[in-house]
Amino acid sequence: MKKSIVYTRTGDLGTTGLVGGERVRKSALRVETYGTVDELNSWIGVVASSASFDQETREELNWIQNKLFSLGSYLATDPLDEMTQASGFGQNSVSRLERQIDRLDESLPAFRRFVLPGGTLASAQANVARSVCRRAERRMVALAEESWVDPDTLRFINRLSDFLFVLSRYINVSAGVAEVFWEKDCK
Repeated sequence: MKKSIVYTRTGDLGTTGLVGGERVRKSALRVETYGTVDELNSWIGVVASSASFDQETREELNWIQNKLFSLGSYLATDPLDEMTQASGFGQNSVSRLERQIDRLDESLPAFRRFVLPGGTLASAQANVARSVCRRAERRMVALAEESWVDPDTLRFINRLSDFLFVLSRYINVSAGVAEVFWEKDCK
């Protein structure tokens, strides 16, 4: 007997099952949306594994990954099912991200120019996560144009991209690596 079933063969012809059982094309916007959230979660795992963080930041990254897994599950559910409100994505979640942004930002120098991705590898990876987060947000907005998406999830994902930007700066500053700023008239 198999220890676990990794393959089911049910998606071999380009469909997948939503939570609740409905089959949809793998190219459907809903699938693209929760797939992008999954990609974001993977990138945050890379960031969490790439740098030494204080205990609070490490716990926040773990919390964020759990929230993203819940978000993916919510997005993989047909909105006509019972799960029309996303559980746990209210103002408390957004406020928690804002508190973490403020906490990390306290140790950063002010900036008045655009910061280019780079510096340490972990900072660059946090910027990749940020850009994937922005893509996930765009997908969620597009999905919301054709189907119900809880607005609390949109606020959460928007704030998460802000957190990832500040985290990228925090990683560089903590490592003593100078930030690189955009030079408008670079020759």
